[in-house]
Amino acid sequence: MTPFDNDPLNSDISSADPSAAPGGGAPPASPLSALPEDMRISWSWPHFAVFLVFSIGNFVVTQVALVSYLTSYRHMTIKEIQSAPSFVAPYLVATQVLFFALELLFLYVTLGLLPDAPFWRSVGWRRLPPGPSRGRGWLYFFSGCGLAICVAVASLSVHPKEKLPIEELFKDRTSTALLMLMAVLVAPLIEETVFRGYLYPLFARSFGVPAAIGITGVLFGILHGAQLGWTRELVVMMSLVGMVFTYGRARARTVLGSYLLHLGYNSMISVTMLIATRGLQHFPPAT
Repeated sequence: MTPFDNDPLNSDISSADPSAAPGGGAPPASPLSALPEDMRISWSWPHFAVFLVFSIGNFVVTQVALVSYLTSYRHMTIKEIQSAPSFVAPYLVATQVLFFALELLFLYVTLGLLPDAPFWRSVGWRRLPPGPSRGRGWLYFFSGCGLAICVAVASLSVHPKEKLPIEELFKDRTSTALLMLMAVLVAPLIEETVFRGYLYPLFARSFGVPAAIGITGVLFGILHGAQLGWTRELVVMMSLVGMVFTYGRARARTVLGSYLLHLGYNSMISVTMLIATRGLQHFPPAT
């Protein structure tokens, strides 16, 4: 038995309707009590609509703030900003961290007003379930490492017409180190909280687990589309990566499972970058 046992894809969430209690008995006091614990959320589509509007506004405001700072205080033109990705990278990382922090703050404040478990538990952050799977978090982590290797090998057959925007950022030690730190310390925590903690149970309750895995995976691919130059094959691969992460969360019934997958995936990419740059000493990275 492994952390990937007890497949949730075979369970029918909709069958947990308390009005359909055997023998026609009285339904449970709360509809949420009839659902698996990791699906017992108190937010719904209206909250998601507000979150979506906030996220769009958050993105626009943080990007405008970045450009305004660079043009007003660093005296750069838009053309210079576009042609100097390495110089802009530290500011871009700071803006991305600010965006993530505001997203998390919005969820923390708004979900904290709802009658549910403490915030982190309500968005799916629980220990791995008891039994043989508990204590084997390393399996999720190293599975993420293996997934990164598979994606890297598959990417060798993809030949974009132009350099990917993400590659343009890895041109010097400072920007590379900052991007690696964000990829390991920040991105897995925030992205897993939003995609697998907030969005996944909402989609799963409405459309079923398989559809929720597909939807969150596609959204995950779209989120990373710009840095991949919207190269179709790479966006599809990133969507599949997102589906694997959500599948891990569904299997583990906790965001901790997908977080460890994501952490392993990004950590392997960072290790690869360290090797390619000989410990951040040689740029551009060796290919």
